[in-house]
Amino acid sequence: MAPATGNRRSLSRDRVLEAAVAIADRDGLPALTMRRLGEVLGVEAMSLYNHIANKEQLLDGMVDAVFSEIQVPSADGDWKSAMRARAVSAREALLRHRWAIGLMESRAAPGPATLRHHDRVLGCLRSAGFSVPLAAHAFSLMDSYIYGFLLEESSLPFQTPEETADLAEAILGGLPASEYPYMRELTAEQVLKPGYHYGDEFEFGIDLILDGLDRELSRAAGRPTP
Repeated sequence: MAPATGNRRSLSRDRVLEAAVAIADRDGLPALTMRRLGEVLGVEAMSLYNHIANKEQLLDGMVDAVFSEIQVPSADGDWKSAMRARAVSAREALLRHRWAIGLMESRAAPGPATLRHHDRVLGCLRSAGFSVPLAAHAFSLMDSYIYGFLLEESSLPFQTPEETADLAEAILGGLPASEYPYMRELTAEQVLKPGYHYGDEFEFGIDLILDGLDRELSRAAGRPTP
């Protein structure tokens, strides 16, 4: 009983959230229960409710923890560079915590890191000259791309170049060479090129979005489009 008592004394909300995130990272969100969390922390599940009111509050805290890992953009300097760095940082965080992809904007009680992140993004855009409507459009567009890309990337049935080649062979190898010519062309000239990784498409896409927003910002301000 002594070790359990010691764990109870040292238990904190941060420690509960850290353990919950670790379980979800390792085994997926369905594996996370209050009972499992208590077992990992060495306490009875009821002890957790001194720090987390319920499962929804636990998820709120976990999402907030992921937001705290994403680089927040500064209002100083080049807004495009800041937004690009934020997008890359968001992808990296969500690759570490794949369970969070569908939850990041779903919480009705966002935590301080979440609110700070959103406020800093809007502040960066507004400081760059975006109107309120254009800032709203830009935020929606960027996040739709980030989350959508991560959702697709996480669902792909391959991770490595070797797995990609094996899957391409399995899909196209048994078919006549005249069928699906453009799929074959894409596979041969892009997907199977040495060093190709699907994740590299992310930065190409975010750069296109940022360039388009830059042109819209210039048009709205009456400046020549870059």
